[in-house]
Amino acid sequence: QPSWKWRFLFGFQWIQAVLLFLSSHAVSGHIRYSIPEEMKKDSLIGHIAQDLGLDLKRLRSGRARIVTGESIQYTELKVDKGTLVVSERIDREQLCGEVASCSFSFEVILENPMELHPVTIEVLDVNDHSPVFKKTHIILEISESANLGARFVLDSAEDPDVGVNGLQNYILTPNENFVLKQHVSPEGSKYAEMVLQKQLDREAAPHLSLRLVALDGGNPQRSGTVNIDIKVLDANDNAPVFNQSVYKTIVTENSAAGTHIVTVNATDADSGTNGHITYSVSNAKSNIAELLSIDPHSGVLSVAGEIDFEKDKKFEIRIDAKDQGGLTDSSKVIIEVVDVNDNPPVINVMSFTSPVSEDSPPGTTVGIINVKDLDSGDNGQVSCKIEGNAPFRIKSNLRNYYTLTTDSVLDRESVLEYNITVIASDSGKPPLSAKRIFNLKVSDVNDNAPVFSQSAYDAFIGENNSPGVSVLALSAEDPDENQNNARVSYILEDSSVNGVPVSSYVSVSADSGVIHAVRSFDYEQIKDFQFIVKAQDGGSPPLSSNVTVKILIQDQNDNPPQVLYPVQTGGSMVAEMVPRSADVGYLVTKVVAVDVDSGQNAWLSYKLQKATDRALFEVGLQNGEIRTIRQVTDKDAVKQRLTVIVEDNGQPSRSATVIVNVAVADSFPEVLSEFTDFPHDKEYNDNLTFYLVLALAVVSFLFIACLVVIISVKIYRWRQSRILYHSSLPVIPYYPPRYSDTLGTGTLPHVYNYEVCRTTDSRKSESKFGGAGSQNMLIMEPSSTGTMQRIQNEKNILDEPDSPLE
Repeated sequence: QPSWKWRFLFGFQWIQAVLLFLSSHAVSGHIRYSIPEEMKKDSLIGHIAQDLGLDLKRLRSGRARIVTGESIQYTELKVDKGTLVVSERIDREQLCGEVASCSFSFEVILENPMELHPVTIEVLDVNDHSPVFKKTHIILEISESANLGARFVLDSAEDPDVGVNGLQNYILTPNENFVLKQHVSPEGSKYAEMVLQKQLDREAAPHLSLRLVALDGGNPQRSGTVNIDIKVLDANDNAPVFNQSVYKTIVTENSAAGTHIVTVNATDADSGTNGHITYSVSNAKSNIAELLSIDPHSGVLSVAGEIDFEKDKKFEIRIDAKDQGGLTDSSKVIIEVVDVNDNPPVINVMSFTSPVSEDSPPGTTVGIINVKDLDSGDNGQVSCKIEGNAPFRIKSNLRNYYTLTTDSVLDRESVLEYNITVIASDSGKPPLSAKRIFNLKVSDVNDNAPVFSQSAYDAFIGENNSPGVSVLALSAEDPDENQNNARVSYILEDSSVNGVPVSSYVSVSADSGVIHAVRSFDYEQIKDFQFIVKAQDGGSPPLSSNVTVKILIQDQNDNPPQVLYPVQTGGSMVAEMVPRSADVGYLVTKVVAVDVDSGQNAWLSYKLQKATDRALFEVGLQNGEIRTIRQVTDKDAVKQRLTVIVEDNGQPSRSATVIVNVAVADSFPEVLSEFTDFPHDKEYNDNLTFYLVLALAVVSFLFIACLVVIISVKIYRWRQSRILYHSSLPVIPYYPPRYSDTLGTGTLPHVYNYEVCRTTDSRKSESKFGGAGSQNMLIMEPSSTGTMQRIQNEKNILDEPDSPLE
């Protein structure tokens, strides 16, 4: 039994451990606590917030948490109380094995700003294990001839506890043949051997039974027992001897089973069975005994299990050589384990922020990671990089901690999200690596203005449209997202068309972008106009873009042709004179008309609708020329009335009718004799009859009247040319200037011109009707007074601003 001194020593060490635990507060920088093993869950370790000089508000705002990188977390941080408590049962022997000083470390990490506080927990041993022998019986065969002082090594007991709680002492049952000697190996383990102090006598005592007790120094004290059975053999006076007392070698971790480590060798001077040696591993811990094996006959030590450098960096075992007589010798084998790069880095995510705004400046932190490698040396040196060309970079701020930040400005419209692949590689040969993929989404800001599908729009609308009709639909898209940034509204910019606000012409739907006509358009008043439409999004502030829209009015056939010549009046009878000697193709006159419409709506054609004698005259379809189609004879009536219809090419077409009076005669008296038969308005017929009777009675007055008519026609033509010169007539077809008898036998000895020109310099154009041959134009009036009145009426018509020539 242990003495009272041992009990006092154990009690003093326990009190010292408790005092150390109670005084492990208020450390600065690196905090260290000491606690005994096997504490209950939620047991208080320390007030860590107070010891770090932090208040509880900082712990909560900094999202304080414990980072260990281990699969088991033994402690828990109570953020609301600022305390550190036990979260899992702590078994010092499981955690540290035989290491006397047992501790584990972790970091307390805080964010905004990031702080890292290392914490070390020292686990103090309690006496919760008894010394245990691997065998319940030890059987020894000892020759009776064994020399005094012969040593017999006994199996060691194992006690997972350390310090005073570990194995302290061996006690052997008192006997007269053996005394117990205790030793401490270089690695600190204690073992015992029996030393023969009195010669054995097989005949007196063939068997001996002893008991070996192993004691620890805990309080209460624990012990383990093994029985020793000794069989006394006949004389074998030479024990095996190793050629080396210590063998040193190396083995690479992860070596395959059966890999040769070292061969031990011992010799025995005896012969026969007494010289036959067998080898065995003794005094090896159970975990080591499973990793190594020795051939009992050859002494070859080889790998039997999986050797891991991260668990055991060195092995120290004892090899026993025993002959058949039971004599033994032992030698130590020291095996150094060589590390190989068999552990890839491990990536732990401390924090990661997603999504991140696309307007975040370069250098914005999106994540914090911790990287560890269990290997040592270069095999445990880790570096991190980002795979590919993602606009991010990773840098190390603290040991084993890396910050993932943006490296450039992000654009959500180009890339909606990123798969960031972080690769951690060690420096081993070959290197090992680990990957971690972070899915980062990019959130939208209003940084894109709406874009129209076209740089400019042209639309066509027919004149005389109904107000409110749809003209065209604009389309603009905004690459931004969400309800506001991508919502497009269409706005009509203020402008004017011919001094009138454009809003009185068109309107724009704010939602659909459809443009509607507000009024009915007239091609003859306005042919086209343009305006600007703005597309604006709903962001804050809003962004916009403009587009020019041009509306072109399309002409409709809404204006009939207007006859310019011959001029139709109600107060005089104008007749074209054709001599009876006129041959085929004789040019009688030309109907001139215009149409204020454009395009094919202004293409005119001339047709003879009615005629006194259809077999005598024809009208040119395109030029409106009235010509004879046969020889004029004496049988033809003097008075000829032609109705010419002028049609445009519109759909449907419009037309105008003009009456052309033709007098077939060689002299004026012949014409006058038939003049009364022409139908006129009642008022004009009465006046004409009066003047005809008066003309027959007074020939001289008629002669004067004729002269007045000729002079009036001259004045009329001169006035007409002046009016056309100053007018702004629309464009009418140009006709060749010469129209004469095709056979050269007609009665028009001079050039008969029709010329209506309309150019950009329209006021310099000329309009000529008639020519030098004034005898072909006959104006019949009852008196000279009527003739002058008729001429004055025609001049007034030409002078009116709303006349067809204007």
